[in-house]
Amino acid sequence: MERRTSEPRPDWQRTVEEQGLIYPLTRHPDGELRPYWDESAYYAFTLDEVETLEETVEKLHTMCLAAADHMVTKNRFADLGVTDPRVAAAVTESWHRRAELPSLYGRFDLRYDGTGPAKLLEYNADTPTSLVEAASAQWFWMEDRFPGADQWNSLHERLVAAWRKQAPLLPPGAPLHFAHSCADELGEDLMTVAYLKETAEQAGLATDWISMEEIGWDSLSGRFVDNRLRFIRACFKLYPWEWLTTDDFAGHVLDTLDNGGGTGATMWIEPAWKMLLSNKALLAILWELYPGHPNLLPAYVDGPRELATGRGYVSKPLLGREGAGVVVHEPGHAPVVREEPCCYQELAPLPDFDGNRVVLGAWVVGEEAAGLGIRESRGLVTDDYARFLPHVIL
Repeated sequence: MERRTSEPRPDWQRTVEEQGLIYPLTRHPDGELRPYWDESAYYAFTLDEVETLEETVEKLHTMCLAAADHMVTKNRFADLGVTDPRVAAAVTESWHRRAELPSLYGRFDLRYDGTGPAKLLEYNADTPTSLVEAASAQWFWMEDRFPGADQWNSLHERLVAAWRKQAPLLPPGAPLHFAHSCADELGEDLMTVAYLKETAEQAGLATDWISMEEIGWDSLSGRFVDNRLRFIRACFKLYPWEWLTTDDFAGHVLDTLDNGGGTGATMWIEPAWKMLLSNKALLAILWELYPGHPNLLPAYVDGPRELATGRGYVSKPLLGREGAGVVVHEPGHAPVVREEPCCYQELAPLPDFDGNRVVLGAWVVGEEAAGLGIRESRGLVTDDYARFLPHVIL
């Protein structure tokens, strides 16, 4: 694994925007616009490295499914911060009927520097983004810059195949709606949903657009409807389950939830059982079930324990996103237990490549490793100001 500098393509911004990456720049706190898509450098991997990472990702995914089963079987919802018994019941039913529910994708965030085993930082299994740049933009970059080379990237083909395979699970005779929130000002959620909609159409599915804010409730029929007053039978939503089950319509969501077998009015994708994997408490459950595993970091939900006197630790809100609320606790300081529910994970500083801290985003589609996206930041926490860099196998 090497970081190499590269000359950006002429008119690169227009190029990637035409490929669907309409958010190639990020406005920083000082008001300056700087590249989010950054092709002034790239990462080069060997085939052996990629094959090892693929094996690691599929192993981690299997372990996460075992942890999800443990959480349901042992009723560990309190560790997840889930206190509403109706939500717990919906997740439990969803897990038991998961073979009847479409489930598409997830993204592991890994610490890896080319030496030693990759370490799991977190699993984004409900509403992961950075898909357009991983599946599309960096593939076209490689074809321009390294024609004939290869990349860890079978995302597009696997997404189309996953939709095609799971089409029989969808309610018949109704379009699959694709929804994102209008609160997304940059367009990332919009283009992620647009790209997934395109893959579903290539799989032969009938689809339609709607924003989460446009979804209506028909009190006469007791069903959700779209902006043409059609019943919404199935909906892919880039909208976290913890919002869906706590906003103003949460009661209706739970009352009409189709958890497989046509037992409700609306089937949501990703399914409710993904709440088990998108919660940072998963990291502590994994460490409890697989203590000392080479691809895991010690993690707890009741406090930092021995981490405070060891290498230091990171406290992460159970439902945080894009680094929000993450606090780094360097070694040598008194332990801190935060008031909000958190996961306390051993500090494993991100690898430093010429002053750039890098995290690997390894994608799973269905049950298989499907591709890689790389983000860089200047600090230890990968946040909204991180940059996306392409990669190649050489």
